[in-house]
Amino acid sequence: MLGLGQMGQTSENIKRTRECVINLPSVDQVEHVDRLAMTTGRNPVPEKKRDWGYLYEPDKFGIAGFTPIASVAVAPPRVKECPVQMEGIVHDVRTFGKNVSANMVEVHIVKLHVEESLLVYGSDPARPYIDPVRWRPLIMSFCRFFGLGGEVHPSRLANSNFMKAVAQSSQSPPTTSNVRSE
Repeated sequence: MLGLGQMGQTSENIKRTRECVINLPSVDQVEHVDRLAMTTGRNPVPEKKRDWGYLYEPDKFGIAGFTPIASVAVAPPRVKECPVQMEGIVHDVRTFGKNVSANMVEVHIVKLHVEESLLVYGSDPARPYIDPVRWRPLIMSFCRFFGLGGEVHPSRLANSNFMKAVAQSSQSPPTTSNVRSE
């Protein structure tokens, strides 16, 4: 299950193609990932995103310094440098949230690619698994980058006009339309 904002090109691509690739970077790739902050593949840039400082970027692989490689089971490319890549078929897309424009995307993973150095071969060599000590995933939580420990890199997105708008809306008093009476 994925949650994606509706204003980005990714949501439109997923609804149109019904396929995706989920590339999971490591903490070592945080600077590459952060280069994507404040960019969108949607042209023209939606007004709200433009007001927040987003810019149109047609080549996200290039700006991030990543290499596209062909997928095996779906059309979208994978990121060669990401240690874990999941190819998926989209089963359902639904909107959710009262105060956000977001999509909930149900994805079935049809092909998994894992960097060999992360794999452990246990009693069944045909079924290796990811070693949780070797795998150091990059995690974005509320627009900030974390590893399995503390924050690993300051995020340009966390300091953007987008987050200022989010902070302002969360400080607004509730209205009768979003308050539930029990």
